[in-house]
Amino acid sequence: MTALDLSSPVAVVGTGTMGQGIAQVALVAGHPVRLYDAVPGRAREAAAAIGDRLDRLVSKNRLAASDRDIARARLVAAESLADLADCGLVVEAVLERLDVKQELLRHLEDVVGEDCLLATNTSSLSVTAIGGALRNPGRFVGLHFFNPAPLLPLVEVVSGYATDVTSATRAYETARSWGKTPVACADTPGFIVNRIARPFYAEAFAVYEAQGADPATIDAVLRESGGFRMGAFELTDLIGQDVNESVTHSVWQSFFQDVRFTPSLAQRRLVESGRLGRKTGHGWFDYRDDGAGAESTEPHTAEKQQAPAYVLAEGDLGPAAELLALIREAGIQVRADEEDHGTRLVLPGGGQLALADGQTSVEFRDVVYFDLALDYRKATRIALSASQDTSQQTLSEAIGLFQALGKDVSVIGDVPGMIVARTVARIVDLAHDAVAKGVATEEDIDTAMRLGVNYPLGPFEWSRRLGRMWAFSLLDDLHERDPSGRYAPSLALYRHSFATEKREGGAS
Repeated sequence: MTALDLSSPVAVVGTGTMGQGIAQVALVAGHPVRLYDAVPGRAREAAAAIGDRLDRLVSKNRLAASDRDIARARLVAAESLADLADCGLVVEAVLERLDVKQELLRHLEDVVGEDCLLATNTSSLSVTAIGGALRNPGRFVGLHFFNPAPLLPLVEVVSGYATDVTSATRAYETARSWGKTPVACADTPGFIVNRIARPFYAEAFAVYEAQGADPATIDAVLRESGGFRMGAFELTDLIGQDVNESVTHSVWQSFFQDVRFTPSLAQRRLVESGRLGRKTGHGWFDYRDDGAGAESTEPHTAEKQQAPAYVLAEGDLGPAAELLALIREAGIQVRADEEDHGTRLVLPGGGQLALADGQTSVEFRDVVYFDLALDYRKATRIALSASQDTSQQTLSEAIGLFQALGKDVSVIGDVPGMIVARTVARIVDLAHDAVAKGVATEEDIDTAMRLGVNYPLGPFEWSRRLGRMWAFSLLDDLHERDPSGRYAPSLALYRHSFATEKREGGAS
């Protein structure tokens, strides 16, 4: 099945931000485009707004003036749904209410031809449920664009329970012909991105609720150690706390209140207070001119400490093995223990330094944990975790060690799994679970998470880099300390973690 022919008109119903963006994408790709909105005059206003954006593209040399003029001539504001009768594709981008979408699609089905592809841009509703109102749900598919649609490349092509393979394939190829990067997924709560991204927000909020660190510090660690473009707090302020919480709540409810997707009480209080983020001037952070009562936007950074003269390496540091080279380059002696006592660094005072593993500092005598980093060489900040039983000498030596490597250091509370490590482990787990349940392929999930939310690595890229057992072991440790089920490793992750080991060990 090939993409929709460029001569075939595309209609967009609903002319808000997403509707206008989708219309612009189809228009620039070369289709005649029809805009319709139930509110009189809205479609004409949207057409004018799209024309203004095309003018800006010309002024930035991103579009030829001749192409702009041709595109404008192909853009029409429809007066009624009947004007969409000859369209080959109609995308609805109206209010996120099931009854509203179903009623609209029933009317569209009476208007368009039998070969017209019908699509929804919903981000939170079931494609299957929306299509359930149609006489022929086989031609109905989800086309979930990301905002702003003209700029972001990802499109989730969602097949409902009754969607025909030919319809999904045509939608996929059409999105690709528009210069987008489509990924195919089944109709599941949150689709790919909004399902697998939940731990990025949830774990940051959980660390905050446990008083492990303040929002600015958590964000800085996610950015400067984890390699994420934005931290969870600043990102939800940008998205809108009400919007982000609504998606979280929708996914949670759709999964029958699965504890893995439980919304944050702290975020609920923020929404109830009207602090919705940048759009209201105040969210996790204060964006008003006076900044009254704002959370500090500066992360906690430890004061300068003296670097230890040497460290004793015990065992293999796993994902943090690169640290040994960095320590040597900083002029600090690395002594190797001939006997394998574990995966830790022993400091001169006798205290130990270990990569976050889902356990707490209070469980061991005089230990400091350090967080996972995307790239320890490039990371500019490292988080350390210590308990009340950790000696000041051990903490000072640990701080001084990372400072000698050129890193800012943030000391957080005794939080198992810390910040980056627990976040990445849960993302990896949800990704494996999604593949096992037929939501999408590994490749499409990695593509979706990189392009849809700008993750530095896809979940399976993380998984391969960190090793088969890493995420499972960390989550298993967390589950032991919080047996609510939130951190219980999925069966899919369990199978992934042990499969190779059993094959290599032979049949039993």
